Amino acid sequence: MTKSSTLIDLLKAGAAGDAALAAPGRPALTYGGLRALAERTINRLNALGIGRNHRVAIVLPNGPEMAAAFVAIGAGATTAPLNPAYRTDEFEFYLSDLKARALILDQAGHLAAEEAAARLKLPILRLKVEDGAPAGEFTLAGAAVEPTTLPGAAQADDIALVLHTSGTTSRPKIV
Repeated sequence: MTKSSTLIDLLKAGAAGDAALAAPGRPALTYGGLRALAERTINRLNALGIGRNHRVAIVLPNGPEMAAAFVAIGAGATTAPLNPAYRTDEFEFYLSDLKARALILDQAGHLAAEEAAARLKLPILRLKVEDGAPAGEFTLAGAAVEPTTLPGAAQADDIALVLHTSGTTSRPKIV
């Protein structure tokens, strides 16, 4: 077995027809489907001006779309999941501190995150899910940020995920 060094490599290790993500009442998204989703997402992000090591904040409810977005975006950029329970001022701090290139929200939106993004003039990308789509399957809609200088899939030395510490003794820090 070869060593996996990127998210795409890890996805290739799953048998194409095996279920990768499942949710009640929806068809499963297979590893083959998740790989294809990651490749489409990378291409879409690149077209929107987002590339390798650009930080993309994700504010989504727990579920298959959050899991799929985390993997698919991390395969071509740096994911930064944020807690949907944050208030506007908290979102503003985290988005600014991250130097996020974009914010991902679902179609329902999120008022506090949207207000913070507006204050920071941060582009919002909408995660769209078609009726009857497999668990986790989505497309991204939004306007281009600017051309990316680091297109393509993430490489082994790229950063896939950034988080903040809890900030219990001082301001939260990026880890």
